[in-house]
Amino acid sequence: MPKFLENRLKREAQSKGMTGRQADSYVYGTMNNLGAMHGSAETAKGRRMDAKHAKDMARPARSGHPHKNLGTYLHPKKG
Repeated sequence: MPKFLENRLKREAQSKGMTGRQADSYVYGTMNNLGAMHGSAETAKGRRMDAKHAKDMARPARSGHPHKNLGTYLHPKKG
């Protein structure tokens, strides 16, 4: 099952004031409705979602400020 989705749904359930069985029903019911799970088994769609999330998280983030290489244009005294 997509752990990132499960964790996000658990936090959302807590913010709505759900606890225990009610929160579990919310989390797993939502994943069943999305097609990420079928009952207690993970579906192919759930595995693809998890793989895509892992791939996206492994990508390096853009480094620094987008204008960091403008040099004298932004900072004439530093040029």
